[in-house]
Amino acid sequence: MGIADDAVEIRAQGWRTLAALHGLIETSLERALQREHGLSVVEFTVMDALNRQDGWHMRMQQLARAAALSSSATTRLVTRLEDRGILTRILCADDRRGIYTELTGAGRVALEEARPTHGQALEEALDAACAQPELAPLVEALHRLPART
Repeated sequence: MGIADDAVEIRAQGWRTLAALHGLIETSLERALQREHGLSVVEFTVMDALNRQDGWHMRMQQLARAAALSSSATTRLVTRLEDRGILTRILCADDRRGIYTELTGAGRVALEEARPTHGQALEEALDAACAQPELAPLVEALHRLPART
C-alpha cells in the first residue's frame, strides 16, 4: 500500500468513526424523543430550525437543507406536522409560488417540552461514546468546539 492509499484509508476510517458516532447519537435521540414526546429526530430538527429563525419561518427549500431532506420528504414531513398542529404554511406575500413554514404556538410548546429530553439523551449518548476507545477522541473534539450564541 502506498502513501496515497494510506491517506485514503485514514480518511475512510475517520468517516466510519464519524458515522458510528452519528448512529449512536441518532438512535439514542430517536428513542428518547419518540418515547417521551412522540417526535422523531428529524421532526425535532425541523422544529428547532424553525424556532431559530428571525420571524419564526422558513421557505420549504431552506427547511429541506436544514433537515438534510429531499424536497418531497420535507413536504411530507411538513404535512404530518401541520396535521398535528405543530407547523403551519403561509404563502409568501411577494412571491405567490413561495411557501413559508412556521411553528404554531402548540409547536413552540412541544419543542420547549422536548428540549430537556433531547439534551439529556444527547449527553447520555456522548457519555456512552466516550466509553468506546474508537469514539472517545471524536467526542473529546466535539467538547472542545467553541460555543455559538
